[in-house]
This record gives sequence, structure tokens and C-alpha cells, in this order.
Amino acid sequence: MLFDMDGVIVDSQKYWSGYEHDRIFPQAVSGDIEPEDITGMNVEDLYDHLDANYETKLSKAAFLDCYDETATRVYREDAALMDGFHDLVAALREQGIKIALVSSSQRNWIELVLDEFDLGDAFDRVVSAQDIDAASKPAPDIFHHAAALLDVSPEDCVVVEDSTHGVEAAVTAGMYCIGYQNEGSGQDLTKADEIVPSPADLRRALLD
Repeated sequence: MLFDMDGVIVDSQKYWSGYEHDRIFPQAVSGDIEPEDITGMNVEDLYDHLDANYETKLSKAAFLDCYDETATRVYREDAALMDGFHDLVAALREQGIKIALVSSSQRNWIELVLDEFDLGDAFDRVVSAQDIDAASKPAPDIFHHAAALLDVSPEDCVVVEDSTHGVEAAVTAGMYCIGYQNEGSGQDLTKADEIVPSPADLRRALLD
């Protein structure tokens, strides 16, 4: 079982979107940025994408500093854990299912979430995009890496993702994908094998 972090385990994506478009992007680039083009990207790859396609106004180091400062606010002050997530993890473990957190976020951001929401023992493996020398989602590399760490074949993995890029990465990796639909996210999840709109529906999809 492979869970994305932002927008799935924690409801952080809506806060990230607000901070990016109200604070970070106006400082960093000239021009409007479409959310569906960037959601699910690792922040370092995001800068490279913006630098290649827009007029950037910040250095990469300054850009990354903006994100680190924002991450502390998002995960310490704004975001909440998915309703019932601790119980869901316990139920999956009762069934002997291996669980991994697989995120495009920076490793230090993931550590913030694990600490803030007491998730230190929730996962068999925690994988950040920083752990691999490969392309970000929608490339499938991070999911293949996580499956290898769990010693599970890709076709035996179930991925829970909330973004267009994340769903594409999971499907390309040959994994069953559940699209977790966030209210107002605007992400296209139609390539997922099924779509669920709430924590309760996700629990039923994973356990029933």
C-alpha cells in the first residue's frame, strides 16, 4: 500500500496552492502558472520547469528557501491529518499489508509531517523524491523504488494519489491506483482505476 502525502494523508495541498499563487510564484516568476502543470512535482524539478518555461526572478537557492519556510507553516499550523488515518493504518496492519509513504516532497518536510501527526511508526518505508536520482512524477520511478524497498511486485501494489501527475505515475508503474478526490482541487483523476471522494470511501475501497 503506497500513500502519497500532500492532499492524501494531510490536507496540505489546498494550503500549498494558496501560498504558491499568492506569495511564492509572484516573487519567483513572471506570468501565470497553471496548477495542473505542476502539482506532484518535486520542488527542485519544479524550479527547473519554471526556469525553462517562464522568466524566473529568484535563484534556485532562494526559491528552495521560500518553500522550506512555507513548509513549516503548512505542516505545523495549517494542515490536518486525514480523518481516521491512524485507525486505517492499524486495520491494514491487521491484514498483514505493508505500507509506504511515497512523496515528491523534500525529506525534511516529510519529517515535519511524521513528527507533527505522530506517524513515526505508521510506515514500513518512507520515500522522498530526494532519495532517488530520477525524474519526478509523472515518471514512475519513485513508485518502482518504493515497491522494491517493500519487496513487493508493482502489480501487487495499490497507490492512493490525489494529483494528475501522481495518478499517471502510478498507472505507468503498473500499479492499481485509487484517485483521492479533494474538494476544489481541479485535478484530473480519470486515469485512476477508481476514484473516492472521502476518507470513509477510501477506507471501504481499501478494506472491504
